[in-house]
Amino acid sequence: MPLEHLAIIGAGTMGHGIAYVAAAAGHAVALTDAEPERVPGAMEQIRRAFEKGIARGKVTAAQRDAALARIRAAGDLADAVNGATFIIEAIPENLPLKQALFEELDQLAADDAVLATNTSSLPVGQIARATERPGSVVGTHFFNPVPAMKLVEVIRAEATTDETVDRATEFARSLGKEPIVVRDMPGFATSRLGIVLGLEAIRMVEQEVASPADIDRAMELGYNHPVGPLRLGDLVGLDVRLAIADHLYQTLGGDTYRAPELLRRMVAEGRLGRKSGEGFYQWPT
Repeated sequence: MPLEHLAIIGAGTMGHGIAYVAAAAGHAVALTDAEPERVPGAMEQIRRAFEKGIARGKVTAAQRDAALARIRAAGDLADAVNGATFIIEAIPENLPLKQALFEELDQLAADDAVLATNTSSLPVGQIARATERPGSVVGTHFFNPVPAMKLVEVIRAEATTDETVDRATEFARSLGKEPIVVRDMPGFATSRLGIVLGLEAIRMVEQEVASPADIDRAMELGYNHPVGPLRLGDLVGLDVRLAIADHLYQTLGGDTYRAPELLRRMVAEGRLGRKSGEGFYQWPT
């Protein structure tokens, strides 16, 4: 596929992870955030990721230098989307916040740009309705950690065109990922399945069935999962897990998606996982 000029809105874990793999694949990347002071830290995280790649023999110094030269820190949203052909939103899971951003993107982005959201559970169609071009809006749900995870879930809303879906799937393949295409339903495919396992693991901790480490080990060794559900929750962010659970409970109903009180208490106490230094595990800060 032709190389894209990528704009990534949001310099958090997902945003800088997508920027890393996109630049490594040859795409030009502009990275920005509503809090500009976050961007230098994200750029440093990307540089460190390339250094780790060199240490493991997966990236050469020349490849690192070329990839880093393809990423620029954009001063604001207008700067980031100027000339962009493919725009990925990677901001917090808050529907009004995303809708407000897409309303801005509708005014700023080129007419032929793909407007993609990295949402893990929110309705893509409702995000698209904030624009005058819903056919250009698609979900591109990446997984954490982005460099290691092979899947990209491409979410097709009712108005999303075939061309937009094709561009999103080809873009995912250009990064060395495997895309799947799913309908715009609550929880899509992966969040709906993953949250059930994650919530049940938390209930098992509540009931003192086993320690978090042993529950995770059961899934890693017994079911060949690369990461257990509790450690994965820490990596994703327990606040994100809670938001997804609440959204699915509100839209689908049933106790399956009812968040355990332990999860609510941990989020209220600020124990969010890796990003806060403590969740079901202790993390370096």
